[in-house]
Amino acid sequence: MTAPMIRDIALRDRVIVALDYRDPSQARALVKQCESHIGFYKVGLELFMADWFYTVDWLIERGHQVMLDLKYHDIPNTVAGAVTQAARHRIRFCTVHARDTLIGAAVQASSNTEILAVTVLTSVAATSDNVEEKVLARARRALAEGGAGIVCSGHEISRIRTELGDQPIIVTPGIRPFGCGGADDQRRVVTAGAAVAAGADHLVVGRPLTKAVDPLAVIEVMQEEIVKTVDG
Repeated sequence: MTAPMIRDIALRDRVIVALDYRDPSQARALVKQCESHIGFYKVGLELFMADWFYTVDWLIERGHQVMLDLKYHDIPNTVAGAVTQAARHRIRFCTVHARDTLIGAAVQASSNTEILAVTVLTSVAATSDNVEEKVLARARRALAEGGAGIVCSGHEISRIRTELGDQPIIVTPGIRPFGCGGADDQRRVVTAGAAVAAGADHLVVGRPLTKAVDPLAVIEVMQEEIVKTVDG
């Protein structure tokens, strides 16, 4: 099998730090710790409900890229309206559950924000019924509706690249440092190097950083792993 194309992405933008906090001050403190190495951050539902767009705007004012991970799932008109609001804040990625009509509506409303289709959550075990087939089918439909890419675990990347090629952006959560499986709700996990080698463009990293004594040390290990993978 031909090796997937590894997209030319700045190292500081490969890892997306998930600001999974309910306290905005904790999120901002982590950003200040990481921003010498990282320029891309994810704001999820918990933090967003705590302070709306304030942290999003603060990140963008500091020159960072933002993935707004609210996983929109509503009627198409409502999803389109929500995406329109998000796009006003210069967000790079916005996530929508991978249903055809929702992706199409989101894309039409997205302006310069790229729509990522959430396929199957990484908390679902790989042994569950037809996970890989579901991811592939949902990815195919989302791309047909104009989605820029997908969110999927590292377990499905190779199949996606084989079937759908180099075009879609692949963002992969459930990234864990080498040798650290972790006892949490993430089931389909991989290392940073394995994800990039399979064809992932961006890696979402949360708990390995939010719970680390030294987040920068963890980032440096992952970035070293990514560099070795990219350089072959």
